[in-house]
Amino acid sequence: MSLPPPIPGRRYTSRRAWAPMTDAEWAGILPHLRTVVMGEGRPLRDARHRIDGMFRVAVSGLPWRTLPEEYGKPDTVSRHFRRLAHMGLWLRLVGACADREASPALRRIEYFICRAARRAMRILGQEGAMAVNGIGMLTALPVWPIYLRRPAVLAQVTAMVSAWLAPFRRRPPEDFPEKEMRSWLRVIRFLEGKPWHRRWAPP
Repeated sequence: MSLPPPIPGRRYTSRRAWAPMTDAEWAGILPHLRTVVMGEGRPLRDARHRIDGMFRVAVSGLPWRTLPEEYGKPDTVSRHFRRLAHMGLWLRLVGACADREASPALRRIEYFICRAARRAMRILGQEGAMAVNGIGMLTALPVWPIYLRRPAVLAQVTAMVSAWLAPFRRRPPEDFPEKEMRSWLRVIRFLEGKPWHRRWAPP
């Protein structure tokens, strides 16, 4: 997942209540949408209205079934959202917001974009989260940064625990350091990172 260099400093995006996109805000999104879609499937009759609906759900954090039918059938909108996530739209838009040259119109809907990207992390997983973390757009993370996977540290700790356990494989079962092992397992689970969860997500 290739994203542009980050703006100096990691940051959270200020909250903004959902509202339909203005013409200028839609104009900021449209080139990125055209780039990722590139003629795949049937043309969307009203892409702007559909993406407004996606932003509405993303900002509210509510289930897709709460989306008013004026935006289309909730299941249809949800499938389209997932398809755009697989195509890379939400990560692309987060990267565009992190760009120093981002337009004022795009910055105005940065919170909408970050929340949509965060919702897409259920699909994109740890790889997507690490990409977003790398450019410092923290509101798009599915969990607070402390809960993200730490691959390098995890590899070191796993190797260290394996070496520590080696002598116990030749000892009687009653010599196994069960209490210490439980502690190390908690450390390993923490370093593996947590999945997407509202409880651990930034505001």
